[in-house]
Amino acid sequence: MNPLTLQETRGFDLEAVMVSGLLPPHFLADDPIPELRAYVGAYLREEIAAEARIQSIPAFAEFLRVAALTNGELLNYTNVARESGVSAKVVRSYFQILEDTLLGFRLAPWRKARRRRLIETEKFYFFDVGVANYLARRSPRIGTPEFGKSFEHYLLMEIRAYQSYRAPELQVHYWRTSSGLEVDFVLGDMRTAIEVKGATRVHEGDGRGLRALREEHKIGRAIVVCLEPEPRRTEDGIEIWPWRMFLQALWADDLGL
Repeated sequence: MNPLTLQETRGFDLEAVMVSGLLPPHFLADDPIPELRAYVGAYLREEIAAEARIQSIPAFAEFLRVAALTNGELLNYTNVARESGVSAKVVRSYFQILEDTLLGFRLAPWRKARRRRLIETEKFYFFDVGVANYLARRSPRIGTPEFGKSFEHYLLMEIRAYQSYRAPELQVHYWRTSSGLEVDFVLGDMRTAIEVKGATRVHEGDGRGLRALREEHKIGRAIVVCLEPEPRRTEDGIEIWPWRMFLQALWADDLGL
């Protein structure tokens, strides 16, 4: 089961959702922090640890914190192991436990290179943005880098829910070159490429990754999803969409996926 989606909720406060997440008890609570605290303490650290026969619950709890801090970044077992105080082998097993219990998932890179050398490392995301931010001890606010990362995570949650409910055959990747050019999400066989910006104004440089990708592949649509109030199009055809408009089009099957 996926967390709630935009179309399943009312009174949606984007900034508040970065803290509460979209598990129903947390989303509906006047104060989600006690609910999140109980969930993390009783379920993640105890039930999951017991089910997986983890020997050291404190070590697993520290791993959860570090994994949450690196949520949405390239998987690096060595770095997470160093910060968690356990071996890389143990960290690999911990990530596998999160996947096996549906508490997290990997996002695979697009690997069909033409000219540019591509990154082939997967990314890891927790299944819910609120759980990830609680574990990382963050309360993202609009205008901060933490909000940008959480906003990207939230939109991926919506895309994965759409994939689960409407289009199980839909492939979702990210695209990144070895030089650091990146596009957050590539849907289908380059049908739609999406860059996410948690900002109220998208600038010319925010489309660098999409423009680089268009040099490599024929893309159906290149879209920047952001906090701007109205849609617009750049001179070279990149579409700038308010986030609600994008999600409404996604769930209405208007993206041609």
